[in-house]
Amino acid sequence: MTRVPLSVLDLATVREGHSSADALRGTVDVAKTADELGYSRFWVAEHHNMPAVASTTPPVLIGAVAAQTRRIKVGSGGVMLPNHMPFVVAEQFALLEALYPDRIDLGIGRAPGTDQATAAALRGVSPYLTVEQFPEHLQTVLGLLGDERAAGKTGRLMATPAPETFPEVWILGSSTYGAQISAALGLPFCYAYHFAIASDVDSALQLYRSGFQPSERFPEPHVMVSASVIAAETTEEAQYLAGPSRIMALSLRTGRLGPIISPAAAAERELSDLDRQMLNSLPGTQYAGTADEVVADLDALVERTGANELILAGTTYDPATRQDTLARIAKAWGL
Repeated sequence: MTRVPLSVLDLATVREGHSSADALRGTVDVAKTADELGYSRFWVAEHHNMPAVASTTPPVLIGAVAAQTRRIKVGSGGVMLPNHMPFVVAEQFALLEALYPDRIDLGIGRAPGTDQATAAALRGVSPYLTVEQFPEHLQTVLGLLGDERAAGKTGRLMATPAPETFPEVWILGSSTYGAQISAALGLPFCYAYHFAIASDVDSALQLYRSGFQPSERFPEPHVMVSASVIAAETTEEAQYLAGPSRIMALSLRTGRLGPIISPAAAAERELSDLDRQMLNSLPGTQYAGTADEVVADLDALVERTGANELILAGTTYDPATRQDTLARIAKAWGL
């Protein structure tokens, strides 16, 4: 069976009893493993003011990962554009592309990646940094990174160092908004299906494909879909290792934020009836089982969505668990 390329999404999760620096070193180790196993991309997210996430500044982390890997494309999943001036984003990624030609992806999202107070601290008093100006700011970034269709949005500005190649720009989203704007601009689209199984991925992708306007770099629609996965020797072990992700999902929805707890601590955590109801719709990990079971689920996801690529997320206590998961899936997928 011919299968689509697989990639990896990482948040540099901070585990209980360890530091943020440990989490960042773990991310680099996972990236090196993904590179050796034949995964296509390694993306890092942008989140702020969260005890469990050390991935706050994608360009810095991308540079560290790219320096420690050889082949794999490295990018943002994503940069939350309303938090940053477009010119700054363009210069950061132009510089990364100059250092690592043809290996840099710029995934762009519209959400803040944090709470409102932290978003305000990031943006300061600038009236220019708002969600409402996302389309304008996106066009500016595109123009600065070589898209001739948006060149008129940049005035005399030029992202330096002047690159010989350009990063691949993606739109990220978990709604129909991102699908429609990426379609209008002829950009590849990554749907954040790992956010929730109940998300309306089918409507978003239908809108993207039906409204797609061909561009020079992408004459046809191109879709990547994310999924959260954990693979182990047995289904029972995988479910046990997925325990921390369930507690993390619950913590995000209830405001009880903290570092990732161990599988043993997650198994011992007492849950209320309300907590259990919430976990029915927020499983934490969508596909947890043996490699063959996870691959069967991923095959079904590709068949359902028509995805051209998949990107695998996964909240685990130990980076070694992620490395083992990636190795098992790579073998079963045929990378």
